[in-house]
Amino acid sequence: MSDMAGDSPKQTERPDWSRAERALRRDPVLKRVIKQIGPCTLEPVTREPYEALIRAIAHQQVHGRAAEAILGRLLALHPGHSFPPPEAILAMEVETMRGCGFSAAKVAAIRDIAEKSIGGLVPTRAACARHGDAELIERLVAIRGVGRWTVEMLLIFTLGRPDILPVDDFGVREGWKVAAGLEAQPKPKELATTGEAWAPWRSVAAWYLWRAADAAKRSVFKPQ
Repeated sequence: MSDMAGDSPKQTERPDWSRAERALRRDPVLKRVIKQIGPCTLEPVTREPYEALIRAIAHQQVHGRAAEAILGRLLALHPGHSFPPPEAILAMEVETMRGCGFSAAKVAAIRDIAEKSIGGLVPTRAACARHGDAELIERLVAIRGVGRWTVEMLLIFTLGRPDILPVDDFGVREGWKVAAGLEAQPKPKELATTGEAWAPWRSVAAWYLWRAADAAKRSVFKPQ
């Protein structure tokens, strides 16, 4: 595991989501969203799940810039690596990690990710190909501080899985609310039922709903 995060993160070749767009246009609501937003530009980032999980923990409940500053301090302590490997994380003093800006709870979670990576619970990116979406969710939520939403973000934005609908995500539910012209956000179970028709492209549908929510904030999205 020492060299699992040794390569610099890079964008994968941009996927061609045109097939997904054609399929999702069968939904009249998503058809309007796709027309207004344009082609899907979702690009998974090539990272090891170990690194992606630690970055996700760093971003929990803090502003993105603050999280990146904290991660920057962590990386600066390990100049020989593009991202510190699990053994390096476990070799750090807790107070040193706290000095980077991590809370006590986040330190505990990050150390658990490192331990579970060394132990094999957190699979390598290559090994993930042998595991289905549901299996990875069940497996990784056993890690301290890692919930279903965090694993779903890993599946979409790191592993590029095409059929993930994070129904607990505020932005996804807000996107459906504004796109469908609803008075209130749908409940997660309600959106999950609606989203069954979007398989096997639910990740792309989620991306469009995030974009719809963002556009609504800027008052440029028209639901009808």
